[in-house]
Amino acid sequence: MKKDFELIIVGGGISGAIAGIAAAREGVKTLIVEKNGYLGGMLTAAGVGPMMTFHAGRDQVIRGITGELIEGLASAGLSTGHIFDTTGYTYSVTPFDLEGMKYELEQMYLEAGGSLLYHTMLAGVNHSEGRIRDIQVCNKSGLSRLEAPFFIDASGDADLCAWSGVPFLKGRIEDGVSQPMTMKLRMYGVDIPRVREYIHAHPEEFPRLKGDTALIDRADRLSIGGFVKTLDAAKKAGDISFSREDILFFETNNPGEVIINTSRITGLDSTEPFELTKAEIEGRRQARELTNFFRKWIPGFEKAVLCFTGPSVGVRSSRQIVGLYTVTKEDILAGRKFEDAVVCNGYPIDIHSPSGEGTFHSHLEWGEYYTLPYRSLVNGKVTNLLTVGRCISGDFEAQAAFRTTPGAGAIGHAGGAAAAAAVKGGREFPDVPYEEIRALLLKQGAYLP
Repeated sequence: MKKDFELIIVGGGISGAIAGIAAAREGVKTLIVEKNGYLGGMLTAAGVGPMMTFHAGRDQVIRGITGELIEGLASAGLSTGHIFDTTGYTYSVTPFDLEGMKYELEQMYLEAGGSLLYHTMLAGVNHSEGRIRDIQVCNKSGLSRLEAPFFIDASGDADLCAWSGVPFLKGRIEDGVSQPMTMKLRMYGVDIPRVREYIHAHPEEFPRLKGDTALIDRADRLSIGGFVKTLDAAKKAGDISFSREDILFFETNNPGEVIINTSRITGLDSTEPFELTKAEIEGRRQARELTNFFRKWIPGFEKAVLCFTGPSVGVRSSRQIVGLYTVTKEDILAGRKFEDAVVCNGYPIDIHSPSGEGTFHSHLEWGEYYTLPYRSLVNGKVTNLLTVGRCISGDFEAQAAFRTTPGAGAIGHAGGAAAAAAVKGGREFPDVPYEEIRALLLKQGAYLP
């Protein structure tokens, strides 16, 4: 399959799509290879939402193309924009319309001049002497090969990197276990005023709010974590069979429609096909259990209707490449500002326990943010391959901070800008001057220290 591409991006999730827009806007002949028939990845395929968070205190630190995406959705009435996080956890959440997200991302990329290859999966890599020569893909035409001088891995699981011989880590250092997977479910017809009424009447059920239920009235869309006593009673009654400490759900851009982020799928490896299959089956089982639980136990959900589950399980963490620099927990908590910073982020360390019970948080000081260095996107093994998204170089705890979708979008923006600089300068990724990447990011509206 001979095509004249300068950059091939494997994966069209939020990080790969934003990378593609950034590169294509600079005139780079860019191709995104995506297994689904649309862009957006877990945001549009699996019900992940809302986006959380673009802010550090009152400052919006994730801007650029990822911020522009939300502005476009909001202007079309397909997002509320950034609103107060009524869970009391972080600064803001950003609800959006799923179908609107699909269309907006695709149009932004096509208007930038990018090319798409949907319904196509990575099937193999031909690499030698520290460079990828071509990749093998599988689609309705069978197996074929694609060539380009530069590649970006936006697969989420670092598939292209792993298959190219880039070293990686997976899960916790002590046992290799990753955060649990989750099957999202979406329900509509929820009586949100009744849910709010219950929260106000039962503050003891919502420890995240610390007794201040007035927080839930600071936004038009409800985000909430709690119902701890209700959940405990349902477990004792046998209506919930898996480990989980609270109920978490978010109202979308559409009033009365919620995303439920409560299932916990533990002990399975998302990079092993048979285990991933088991995770999908278990996720749907838990989703059925949760649907019945919400209708029976949660006031306001009595007449709610299940829209969909998934249709694929959500993966929080798996492989992390070993890059030229590995971002650490200490970097995050210290709010470190790297000399080659390409991303600013205010989201805290947020680890869902691999054993199933408990969620562990480490917040920064209010309004503080950390940065991610360009070196964490670059590996020392394959010089024409860059990594974006949640699988860049970071330890288990640090990854739990930068894994969420606004951060993944910002990382993609950095990768796309770096690719544009590499193509224009005829340099491999480790040799691209940081000043050129920074200049492109600032030109495209990114926020940098």
